[in-house]
Amino acid sequence: MSDTYIPGTCNLGKSEVRRRQIVALGGALLALFSGIGLTGASLAAQATIFLPFMVFAIGYVQSRKKFCMAYGFAGAFNLGKLGEMAKVSDPADRAADRKMALKILGQAALLALALTLGFIVINL
Repeated sequence: MSDTYIPGTCNLGKSEVRRRQIVALGGALLALFSGIGLTGASLAAQATIFLPFMVFAIGYVQSRKKFCMAYGFAGAFNLGKLGEMAKVSDPADRAADRKMALKILGQAALLALALTLGFIVINL
């Protein structure tokens, strides 16, 4: 794991990655319990499982990429202790971070959509 900020590639340290893993786990548990409750529900109700899957997917993708989507949009990074954010000063670096943040958002949305469709198909 890199301990250096790399524009568009790495803006999280070990403790921040762990936090994203916890978010992913929380989203997975929320999706599991929601899925149990939505079994046999209408198609529109089943589609609401997209939200817990999105929580899971955002945490998962961020932890795998070691890059925080929100930090990327805000022009910040944290490679130290939780809460010790630093600002990205170079405009080109901020642009690279925004590009990666958008990529993560898209990947998470596609993963959540695929999981949602899989859930719906299983419950047909």
